[in-house]
Amino acid sequence: MSVRVAILISGSGSNMVALAQSMQGDHPARPCLVLSNRPDAAGLGRAQDMGIPTAVVDHRPFKGDRPGFEAALRAEIDKARPDLIALAGFMRVLTADFVRPYAGRILNIHPSLLPKYKGLDTHTRAIAAGDTEAGCTVHEVTPALDDGPILGQARVPVLRGDTAETLAARILPMEHQLYPLVLRRVAEGNRAPIMLP
Repeated sequence: MSVRVAILISGSGSNMVALAQSMQGDHPARPCLVLSNRPDAAGLGRAQDMGIPTAVVDHRPFKGDRPGFEAALRAEIDKARPDLIALAGFMRVLTADFVRPYAGRILNIHPSLLPKYKGLDTHTRAIAAGDTEAGCTVHEVTPALDDGPILGQARVPVLRGDTAETLAARILPMEHQLYPLVLRRVAEGNRAPIMLP
């Protein structure tokens, strides 16, 4: 019986595609849902083209009602009966009330070398700090923002003259490499961190 994975996105879904393409052959997991908070997210069409069920819970009608939004999100997720939830560019902060029922089962990829630079504008902040390297982290989601056990990291050098855009462009292929490796390992029951150079 395959491990069922729900993938949450807000945009193009490039990490979702990398995850879904990896879940083939002898992989222990299979995607069971791609869910977005944006009905216009390009990743929804990409998921449909791959034959993955999709759903939308638009956050905009819930302005000022985060519990209502998260209840609607939970309802769609629970219909798909996932064993794991992979946040892949899902740009909504999830509260402790959402996270707790899925404790130990939500993964996220974040574009910094956590615990550095939680939150947004990670590449700009790394460059401004004079860091010589940056990267991405896959971690288990806990109620604290961008916290939780680190399950994998990939590093790239920060080059002279880098902008947030050029650094992001160099990190993204590492995200596409790291996240599928971590997902497979977690689906196999192994949470030892993977460190890519």
